[in-house]
Amino acid sequence: MFQVSVEEGFSAGHALRGYKGKCENPHGHNYKVRVTLEGPQLDAAGLLCDFVNLKQIIQGVIYALDHKFLNDLAPFDVLNPSAENIAKYFYDQASQRMREAPNGARIASITVWETDVTSATYAP
Repeated sequence: MFQVSVEEGFSAGHALRGYKGKCENPHGHNYKVRVTLEGPQLDAAGLLCDFVNLKQIIQGVIYALDHKFLNDLAPFDVLNPSAENIAKYFYDQASQRMREAPNGARIASITVWETDVTSATYAP
């Protein structure tokens, strides 16, 4: 099985509902997102997926969130904007944008970092 990954960053604010501590207050993060694809075969050029295409997909998802207050945006106006839920959101959105993945590739995981040392991963 082959895997390829790209990472992108964005900045956004949020407040965790129902959380007892300082993170219940509005605050922001410089998020980093890694999307990892996996698949059994490479194309004629020896690629599972062109990095450029994968970056465009993840950048399209980021565009809707960058420099926004997540609690004001669907689905986070109802769903708590935790790193875990943000990772699942990225998976759902990126999956829709991929439609037909090349070479039988699929999203293996999405990891979202809130800081350099804290992250959450969603793997279907």
